[in-house]
Amino acid sequence: MTVSSPFRRFTRQQWAALSPNTPLPLTDEDIAALRGLCDRLSLAEVAKTYLPISSLLKLRFEADQQLLALQNAFVGRKNERSPFVIAISGSVSVGKSTFARTLQALLSRWPCQPNVALITTDGFLYPNAILQEKGLMRRKGFPESYDLPRLLSFLHAVKSGEDVIEAPVYSHLSYDILPDQKQTVRKPDVLIFEGLNVLQAPPRATVIASDYFDFSIFLEADKDDLERWYVERFLALQRTAFQNPASYFYRYRTLDREEAIQTAQSIWREINLPNLVENIQPTRQRADLILNKGSDHQIETIWLRR
Repeated sequence: MTVSSPFRRFTRQQWAALSPNTPLPLTDEDIAALRGLCDRLSLAEVAKTYLPISSLLKLRFEADQQLLALQNAFVGRKNERSPFVIAISGSVSVGKSTFARTLQALLSRWPCQPNVALITTDGFLYPNAILQEKGLMRRKGFPESYDLPRLLSFLHAVKSGEDVIEAPVYSHLSYDILPDQKQTVRKPDVLIFEGLNVLQAPPRATVIASDYFDFSIFLEADKDDLERWYVERFLALQRTAFQNPASYFYRYRTLDREEAIQTAQSIWREINLPNLVENIQPTRQRADLILNKGSDHQIETIWLRR
């Protein structure tokens, strides 16, 4: 018996044809500002793959708002709002951060000009002191390294429509939570929630993060490409951020190129690859949209849940 896939597959060309007349609200200058370290984001890539995603999400957002209005009328409540929450998941170095920023820029330029907030799960990691106490420093980014109750409490507050919600802030420079800083979210119309393990479903959990998501996106690429991109980013950071004495990785600043490559490969193979294989990749099938990247970072194949 043939088992049909719950996803409909699109090639890059087929996907681009879904919104051929939608104007692109971004410029080359916008793309340059959104582009991350070692990213190859271009205006053409945004037009062909990101713009149809924005169009699809606009349809889903509008349908969600209509359904919410009907439900409010049914229960006799007026003007009760609940943000539309979009989750973005995928491996280290796959380009989640750039994708999330670009999506935020596109969505905020919809005709209705929604308030689009972006939060990453990095802020919900336990502080390094706690990770060291628990023996988890080399499992940073694994599910057990996150303060899950705090993360779920944040999402609950967002979906409940609370006026002002604070999220912790993570510094990639110090590689730690900044205890004196908070990111404030004020009744967004759309919240983009980006992180490695946002689609995790812990065993025996009664509430999971995806209970609060209205749409979820998974970015993927070949493991060899992911490792190569990770090494490229490590080398770029070694020339820049690692030179700052405040950087957690300051000790790597003097490595020669071969030593730096070997160090980056070791970190990838001992930490990031196991996390991908054991925890991140198995959540792929829980997404509503899967974006497969080629070796040039361009999205080549799109899988949309039926």
